[in-house]
Amino acid sequence: MDVGSNDQIFNLAKRTADMLVKMFGNRCEVAVHDFKNLKESLIYIVGNVTGREVGGPITDLVLTELTKKPDEIKDIPNYKTQARNGTVMKSSTVFLRDSKEKVIGALCINYDITQMMQFAGDIEEFLAFDVTKAKSENFHSTVQDVIHDMVDQVLSTFKKAYTQLTLEEKVESVRLLEEKGAFLIKGSTEYLASALGVSKFTIYNYLNKIRTQNKYHLEE
Repeated sequence: MDVGSNDQIFNLAKRTADMLVKMFGNRCEVAVHDFKNLKESLIYIVGNVTGREVGGPITDLVLTELTKKPDEIKDIPNYKTQARNGTVMKSSTVFLRDSKEKVIGALCINYDITQMMQFAGDIEEFLAFDVTKAKSENFHSTVQDVIHDMVDQVLSTFKKAYTQLTLEEKVESVRLLEEKGAFLIKGSTEYLASALGVSKFTIYNYLNKIRTQNKYHLEE
């Protein structure tokens, strides 16, 4: 075994650990393990998330991985772990190999996501909608755009040229627009009449008929 070469591998792992913690801040912890002595495999640690110190033992997860054949031992990215103090972490383990591909140690990254998970819960709650009261709302720059959009939405449901609508469909379109409050806006009658190819007085007649029917039903 080339001991000097192994020293270079561990030195690079330690430098990488320093760089990762400097980059990701104090919520990040990076540990370097040397498998020569599994009881005291932790030879370097920077950051303080799990509360461990140099001289600590190997973790159970890594120990289980070491029971496999050398060519079956794979790096473990992006898994969830939890420290004894309750800290929830996002973790990854990179196995260190010598020039003969023998696994000699590991670089383990732990990032504290406890607070982020709390924020995620708060954000999810804030972004939640009352699905039983789903609404569609469009935002326009001019009142003409509001009128045009409301009329076009209703007329497009008939799946035919607006001027080809039957009398019943034209009356129905007026009824739907009345329910939407379209006729509270000045100019909506004229726009609908133009779209349907009828006079505005025809639209008024439809509207009066619908309002009379609605009033009659309310009085029953």
